[in-house]
Amino acid sequence: MKTMQVREAKASFSALVEAAENGEPTIITKHGKPAAAVVPIEEARKLYPDRNDAFIDFLLKYPGGIELERDQSILRDFDF
Repeated sequence: MKTMQVREAKASFSALVEAAENGEPTIITKHGKPAAAVVPIEEARKLYPDRNDAFIDFLLKYPGGIELERDQSILRDFDF
C-alpha cells in the first residue's frame, strides 16, 4: 500500500484515482500521521454499504404516525 503526504496527493489526485481503479489503495498522511485513504470503490462499499434502502424499510415498518402540534402562541416582540 502506497503512502503520501497531503501536498503530494493534491498534486497527483488523478493518479490516486487511477491507482484506486486498479485496486491499489493509498494512505494520505497529514503531519506524518495517517489522515485518509483512497481505496477502490468495492472496498469502500464493503465498509459503507448503501443504507438508503434500509432507512426506507425502517420508515415503512414504523407502526404509527407522529402527531405534532405547533405552538400557536404569539412570539416575543422585537425591534429591527
